[in-house]
Amino acid sequence: MSPIENKALIRGIFEQMARGNGRALTDAMSDECRWTFPGEWSWSGTWEPKSTVVHGLLRPLLTQFADYRSEADLILADDDRVVVQARGIGTTVAGEPYPQTYCFLFRIADGRITEVIEHCDTALVERVLKTMTRPAA
Repeated sequence: MSPIENKALIRGIFEQMARGNGRALTDAMSDECRWTFPGEWSWSGTWEPKSTVVHGLLRPLLTQFADYRSEADLILADDDRVVVQARGIGTTVAGEPYPQTYCFLFRIADGRITEVIEHCDTALVERVLKTMTRPAA
């Protein structure tokens, strides 16, 4: 796929997520997809493959929210990479506001997301969310 097609794929996903449809993201992932939080904090590391991303990270994470949606503010594409500056808007089940900021780096192959690298406000995550435990390697 071209960078324009990759950008359109990710734009469509974020349009759906802004409406509360988080499945748009997981439906676009390849079975080998991996999700990485870089850095030195409690969530740092990689979840893979897709089944671990979905069942070990995303579903447990979303159970911590009473409501949540994500909106893209900027989408840039080059070759097989798409970069998204986004914001999360939500409230945790404990009633904490969750005004998150993100920078996602997506890798696309054959119309499927194969990799997500997520940069976010780690202090907010540490303050209001429970730690997601990575499976043993």
